[in-house]
Amino acid sequence: MRDPLAEPSDLIRSVSRALRVLESVGRAPRGLTVKQIARRCELTVATTYHLVRTLAYEGYVIRREDGTYIVGLEIADRYRELVSAFRGPPTVGEALRRAAVDTGYSHFLGRFVGGRIAVTASAEGPRSPFMDDMVPGFDEGGHATALGKALLATLTADQRARYLRDWGMRAFTPATLITPEALEADLAAGERRGMQLEMGQWRQGLAGAAVNVISDRDMERRLVLSCSLPAAEMLTSARVVRAKLTAAARNVAEALSTGDAATA
Repeated sequence: MRDPLAEPSDLIRSVSRALRVLESVGRAPRGLTVKQIARRCELTVATTYHLVRTLAYEGYVIRREDGTYIVGLEIADRYRELVSAFRGPPTVGEALRRAAVDTGYSHFLGRFVGGRIAVTASAEGPRSPFMDDMVPGFDEGGHATALGKALLATLTADQRARYLRDWGMRAFTPATLITPEALEADLAAGERRGMQLEMGQWRQGLAGAAVNVISDRDMERRLVLSCSLPAAEMLTSARVVRAKLTAAARNVAEALSTGDAATA
C-alpha cells in the first residue's frame, strides 16, 4: 500500500500508471484482458490500452492468443539483476553455498532495503525444508524469522516500535510472537545467547537461527546471516548451529571485503 502523503510533487503519472498495470498483470498468472486491467487499476480502457501496448513493446508484458496479457521475460532479466546487486560479489554466493554444503541447511543473507527487512541472497541446503517464499526480495515476517529478529535487534527500542507499528506483527503460526513486549523479551534472550532464534514461529516444524555479519551505523549497511533447519534438530544441536553459523558469517564478511577491494 502506497502512502499518499509520501507522493512526490514531481510524480510522473504515466510512469506510475504503467507500474500499476505491470503489478496487476503480475498478480494474475492466468492473464488479464485490457478491460480487466483497466478496472483493477481504475484507469480508462483507452489509457490502459496505450500503457499495455508500450509495456508489450518493451517486453515487460506478453499478449497471448486469447487476448490476455501476462508478464514478459524482461521481468526475469530485471530479477536476475536484482539478485546480483543484492548478493554482492560472486565470492559471497560461494561462501553461502559452502555453508549450505557443510551443514546441509539453507542459508540466507538479509539487510534493510528501503527501511524494510529483506532477504538479499540465499543458498539451499538438502536438509532444510524447501521454502519457495524465502528468496531474494522477500520482505515479510521480520518479527517471525530469525533473520528479521537479528536485524530488528540492531535497532533502538523506539526504532523497533516504529517498524512493528508500520509493518504489523502477523501471526504466521500459533507460535508467532504478536506483541512488542514478547518480541522484546525474545530479542534480549537472543542477545544473551549470541544468536537469534525462532522455533516454529514462521513455519510449523521449522526453526531458524541468525547472527550478525556486518554492524554499521548506517542501518542499510547492516547484514545478517541466517539458516533454517527442522525444529527437532535445533533442539539438540543449537550450540553446533551457532558455531557453524558464526564461522560462515566470518567467511561472508571476508568475501565481501575481498570482493569490494577487487572492484575498488
